[in-house]
Amino acid sequence: MTDAELAADIATEAGKLLLAVQKCGLSGKALCNAGDLQANDLILARLRAERPGDAILSEESADDLDRLNHRRVWIVDPLDGTREFGEGRADWAVHIALSIDGVAAVGAVALPALGLTLCTGHPPALAAANHPPRMVVSRTRAPEQVTAIAEAIGAELLPMGSAGAKAMAVVRGEADAYWHAGGQYQWDNCAPVAVAAAAGLHVSRIDGAPMVYNLEERAIPDLLICRPELAEQLLRFG
Repeated sequence: MTDAELAADIATEAGKLLLAVQKCGLSGKALCNAGDLQANDLILARLRAERPGDAILSEESADDLDRLNHRRVWIVDPLDGTREFGEGRADWAVHIALSIDGVAAVGAVALPALGLTLCTGHPPALAAANHPPRMVVSRTRAPEQVTAIAEAIGAELLPMGSAGAKAMAVVRGEADAYWHAGGQYQWDNCAPVAVAAAAGLHVSRIDGAPMVYNLEERAIPDLLICRPELAEQLLRFG
């Protein structure tokens, strides 16, 4: 099994587990905690069994800085969009990525509630652009800056939950851009970045700098995923 096939297989399996957890009778914080922990256990067990020589950085596990000595590091978010998961919405995701020499080389993003897993092994073709363009934005805390950018470029806003769901909305053609400056961590965007890049989208920091992973600092402050023809225009706001 290739790295891309493994990433997609694990993301899909973890997604099915999370759908089952939603039906176990828990609610609220207990449901979200159970989802986080059970999905994390499954993902780590699979990776350790099938790629024992690789390092792992997971949101739900203590950070072992020995990963800095590895070229290959799996960067995973077992449940991206915990709030949406707990509310029974569809806009949550599972992220499985492989960083090689700091580059998001392989990735899979499962959208379990939609029955979809998008991955670098079989990236979707670039969809047709929306007219007017559409920008995804947080459904609970839409930043004024994104609202201002949308107005400046004549875009409509599409409120949505998790980072993975937002990024995959651009990959799938539901939206045209994801401009984020509110702070994220490596696990929030490594898999989405890998999939978006494989699909032919522009991916960078909001100032055009490359996305770099497996750094000691886990935070990544900002991100731009967009259709290539929008990149120059959106990078002006970085």
